Amino acid sequence: MGCENCSTGLDGAPKGCKNNGTCSSGGCDKLEVYDWLANLELPTGYQPYDIVEVRFKNSRKNFFRNVAQLALYPGDVVLVETNPGYDVGVVSVTGELARIQVKKKSPNLKPLEIKKLLRIANQEEIDKWIKGRSLEKELMYKSRTLALNLNLDMKISDVEYQGDLSKATFYYTAEGRVDFRQLIKDMADDFRVRIEMRQIGSRQEASRLGGIGSCGRELCCTNWLTDFRSVSTSAARYQQLSLNPQKLAGQCGKLKCCLNYELDSYLDALKSFPKNEGKLKTEKGEAFHFKTDVFKGLMWYGYKGEMGLIAITPERVKEILKLNKEGKNPKDLNDFIEKEIKEVEIGYSNVVGQDSLNRFEKSFSKKPYNKNRNKKKNNFSQKSNPS
Repeated sequence: MGCENCSTGLDGAPKGCKNNGTCSSGGCDKLEVYDWLANLELPTGYQPYDIVEVRFKNSRKNFFRNVAQLALYPGDVVLVETNPGYDVGVVSVTGELARIQVKKKSPNLKPLEIKKLLRIANQEEIDKWIKGRSLEKELMYKSRTLALNLNLDMKISDVEYQGDLSKATFYYTAEGRVDFRQLIKDMADDFRVRIEMRQIGSRQEASRLGGIGSCGRELCCTNWLTDFRSVSTSAARYQQLSLNPQKLAGQCGKLKCCLNYELDSYLDALKSFPKNEGKLKTEKGEAFHFKTDVFKGLMWYGYKGEMGLIAITPERVKEILKLNKEGKNPKDLNDFIEKEIKEVEIGYSNVVGQDSLNRFEKSFSKKPYNKNRNKKKNNFSQKSNPS
């Protein structure tokens, strides 16, 4: 994740990590949209699109109208209209790409409801914005203490100051309805700002806080995922995964969003498999279905009381089901095996083409002890040094 206060300094380099724009964590460009239309010129007489997308803290984005027709580029710190006061954000998308974003995210957006983009922020306003970011952590800890004193069943996960420091938005999660009227009064007296409480789900909480998933990479909802689609246990069943809540659940406590990534490919592959895969009737007995290998295109069946499993292709299973439907039973499932499938044991293999590891044992072995050789050495030494 990125730095907590990764804003722009006087020389154009980011503050915080002092990494001069080469932050490898991707926090400076979180949920960034690549403008692939930047190098294209507009046709003659065509007015540029006057709506821009502005990114705020974490994954919050909104659209604003560029009434003053300012020359804006992604990364500019701007002031936008809010009620009351103003807020500070960073421009993420401009031009024709912003038109595509509006059609994709807010197709029913009315032009009169869009608030205005005031101007580009000056250094004093940017410093005020940075100051608010530095106060958010302490404000969150104090608000949690006030909520515990009132015995409220809620978890305050994040706080966001408005750009002019006149309002603070508290994001919380709760299982049910929470009466936080007294909490708002206590926080308004202590913090001297306007308080807004906003309830979010567990997935939105994980995207705001960030973290590392079981795959070893940054959470998808923190890095690039913007829409949260429902994930059901049927997605795990289609992919032949064991229904283990500890492995299928993410940091938010819900099913992992990545279960939907390859679901369409599995559904297309399963169209070639028979739907009625429960059991097959043969003269030897009933064979029950144990597992399906989607990648190899095999279905594994076994008889009751026997240890081995029989692998059959989906086409052959359909033939057996058709015979069972006609009232005919084949003799044995082994007659429908097209080829013998051997399980390959993974072990050490010579992938470089070298010899065995003990190839130097003979060349470096000690020579046998020669007694006659030692006697010759002693006789020569006695002759050369007579006493």
